[in-house]
Formats: sequence, C-alpha cells, structure tokens
Amino acid sequence: MTAENILEGHIFLLDKPLDWTSFQAVNKMKYKLKSEFNLPKKFKIGHAGTLDPRATGLLIVCTGKFTKKIPEIQDAPKEYWTEIKIGVQTESYDTEKPEILHQDISNVSEEQIKEALQNFVGEIDQKPPVFSAIKIDGKRAYNLARAGEEVEMKSRKTTIFYLDNIEINLPFVSFTVGCSKGTYIRSLAHDIGQELGVGAYLTQLRRTKIGEYKIEDATDQFLENDFKFENA
Repeated sequence: MTAENILEGHIFLLDKPLDWTSFQAVNKMKYKLKSEFNLPKKFKIGHAGTLDPRATGLLIVCTGKFTKKIPEIQDAPKEYWTEIKIGVQTESYDTEKPEILHQDISNVSEEQIKEALQNFVGEIDQKPPVFSAIKIDGKRAYNLARAGEEVEMKSRKTTIFYLDNIEINLPFVSFTVGCSKGTYIRSLAHDIGQELGVGAYLTQLRRTKIGEYKIEDATDQFLENDFKFENA
C-alpha cells in the first residue's frame, strides 16, 4: 500500500468498536493514514452508512475515486446481528437511556415471540427513533430530544427481508436481520415490544454485511496497523 494507492482510491473495511461514532472512526483513520503515508492535509475520504455509537461492526470507508461508490454502497441491503430485551423500554430504544416501563413477561411464550418477529418480515411502516441523526427544520433529532423538546417523527417505508437465527433466553431475544437501507433496528426492537404488548429495547447491535462486503473481511485493529484493503 502506497500514498498513491490511497489517493487514487481504496475501500477500507473496518470493525467499528463500541461507543465510537462513525465520524470519529473516519477521523482517526484519516489522521493515521496522513501520518503513516505522508498524505496531504486534505484528501477524499468518507464512510458509507453510519453506525450508531452503541453499535459495532462493519463500517466501510472509501478514499479517492472510490468515494463515488458511497451512494451505491449505502443503497445496498444490510445485515445485523441483534439482541433485544423484552418487558422493558427506554426513551432512546437502546442502551443510551435508562430502563423504564417494566412489565411482567411471565405469560409471553417462545411461540408468541417467534410469531411476532415474523410479522415484521416484508415491507413495513417504521418511525425512526427520536434519538436519531435525522434533521428536523435543520436540527438533528437527537439534539432536540436531548434538549427535552417534543419531536414528531414521520413514518417511512422500509423492508425486512428476513429474521433468522432466533435465540430466546428471556428476557433476551437475539436474531439476524436482513433489511433495506434506512431501516432503524432500534425502532424494530421497540415495535416488536409493542407487538408483544410488553415493550422491548435494543441491547446489542452488530452490522455483519453491507451488500457484498462482510464483517469477516474487516479489521478490529484499525487504531493500530492492521488495515484490510479492497480494490473493487
């Protein structure tokens, strides 16, 4: 790998760690590439598909001419390994906010859970979480929500292609989700809880695929020297 290769264009497959924003990951990588390869202060670099800070997994970073591929990669189907906790909710639909609204789940059966999950396969209407990066009147929804302002999110169409590999160890349920772009797995977790009538929130999320790119080909050592490169 040379400076010329990076400036011309490469696709980096990263395994984003917990509590890092996608922006922080790209900035760290940009600094490292500049220092190691003596790159100019400004060069083309960007990521294809944001991961929440509380999510881990595949983050694709493009440089040079491959930044033109970002819209194409973002439009590709995604896959996630997901864990939810039923019988309780949070305002953020994930672990950012404390648990609220605890409910008894003793009457919830495994059959009910599996049936509820399958009810979400196909095209669905989904409201993004108020704690999301969507802009409302030019402001990020999460900033409005954290300031205590009322936030009204509009529903949108999204598609769940499959919900597989279901494992139930109450109050936790884990599964693999294949979905279209723009799907909020936090909202899916919340909606599954509403379907069951006991509430639920997202406890773990790991992105495993974006189109043809897989987490197995990514690195979790991007803060060190172990990058994986793609030329396609």
